[in-house]
Amino acid sequence: MAVRPSATDVAIDPQVFREVMGHYPTGVVVVTGVHPDGEELALIMGTFNSVSLEPPMVSFMPMKTSGTWERLRECATMCINVLTGDQESLGRTIAMRKKDKLAGLELDRSPSGDPILVGSLAWIDVKLGQVVDAGDHWIALCDVMDLTVENPAGPLIFFQGGYGRFIVPSLIARVEQDITAAVRQAELARADLEELAFGLGVEATLLTKVNEGELAAVATATAPGVVNPSYLGRRIPLIAPLGDMVIARSTPAEQEAWIGRALKPSEDDKAQFRDRLVMVNELGYSASVRADDKSYADLVEATVGYSRGQLTPAEEKRMRQTISGAVVCFPAEQLHPGQSYDIGSIAVPVIEGLTLLVSWLPMGQPQEQVLQWVEKIKATAATIAQRVGMLQES
Repeated sequence: MAVRPSATDVAIDPQVFREVMGHYPTGVVVVTGVHPDGEELALIMGTFNSVSLEPPMVSFMPMKTSGTWERLRECATMCINVLTGDQESLGRTIAMRKKDKLAGLELDRSPSGDPILVGSLAWIDVKLGQVVDAGDHWIALCDVMDLTVENPAGPLIFFQGGYGRFIVPSLIARVEQDITAAVRQAELARADLEELAFGLGVEATLLTKVNEGELAAVATATAPGVVNPSYLGRRIPLIAPLGDMVIARSTPAEQEAWIGRALKPSEDDKAQFRDRLVMVNELGYSASVRADDKSYADLVEATVGYSRGQLTPAEEKRMRQTISGAVVCFPAEQLHPGQSYDIGSIAVPVIEGLTLLVSWLPMGQPQEQVLQWVEKIKATAATIAQRVGMLQES
């Protein structure tokens, strides 16, 4: 067995240390307090731990360079807010602000009078007991005075340099929207999907929104010869430019959130995403174009990988980068007469909550043929909408 050199023999590269430690996930909390001068303080922490049961103690480790911590340690008490997976943007907001970090946020008060972030998974009222020197950090040991679970959801975690959420499978049905109605509606549409798929030699899928960031397939029909058929339950991330037909019919806030989920889009990309939403809303359909074979192939591979689930933050980052980089496949302009196109997919709305997506269309087709496909797909969507309407009236 090879003997590894001891720590005293090797100089540890800080970047390597950060990378290795990043493979261990930590929870994310926000420590709040009210300074004696009345200022409300907040500090985001990824180094929170339970220390002792008898007596109840917890700890967190602020950096020595933190000015907020220097004021927090002067507070009579503090409150530790455990964030949920849905509070990532709130945590980022607090982390970015230099002053007035809690301004405009919905707050409650702990028994000690410290701020509680509404929607947090849990809060822990503490009193600072001891501060221990630990290199470039302090270890703040705190006595627990009171605590409770407010919102039993999946916690926000920090892992491999990115934020994510942890949730056990048994919780999925509770935290996602109820799609029972969409599944029943999809069952009515099965014959229509099959007729469309076999008639055009394509794949036809009904999608529904399962949460703010995902669509899921609730019904699918595939013609013989389709190389990579989808499967029931397949997930599609709502990251610009994917899902533009769904997002085009949503609120401005949801549209900006959709753009924000792309990985560092340029201002030109953002403008193109917004222009495309306006265009598809006016046209009543969305078409992706295989303008760049590699970009489109990478896009398909990224969405398939996403559907498999179990992504680490590093894998999710790569997936988001690939998807947002495929803006070339979603030009913010209409199809032009006299030109031929390699169409990747066409999406049209059915009813609120259902979208019809047609994929694997024949390539190199003139604009006139593509528009004929669009009219056929719209007609199928209208038939499905009529069937669903009859179900709702019965």
